[in-house]
Amino acid sequence: MLEDIRAIVKEHARLSVDVVGLAEDADLYQAGLTSHASVNLMLALEDKFGVEFPDRMLRRGVFGSLASIKAAIEELTAGLPGGHRLCRGQLAPCP
Repeated sequence: MLEDIRAIVKEHARLSVDVVGLAEDADLYQAGLTSHASVNLMLALEDKFGVEFPDRMLRRGVFGSLASIKAAIEELTAGLPGGHRLCRGQLAPCP
């Protein structure tokens, strides 16, 4: 999962540093993440993992590091049967 998150951050976050070299707990905002880019990042994460970030997670801290993003996605997918995720609001096998 972390490598998928790194790839999405690399493509959508427009950081001023290479995400490959960032520690899991490195501050993505200090690495150049802007508010606008965080929205693009969130949308890409939702598409990849088949989740929707609820209002309570729409805050800076959730998208502040690779580790916090991973924790949020793990929380959103907890309890789903293996190999399944929420796709367009329906429980479905991962493509």
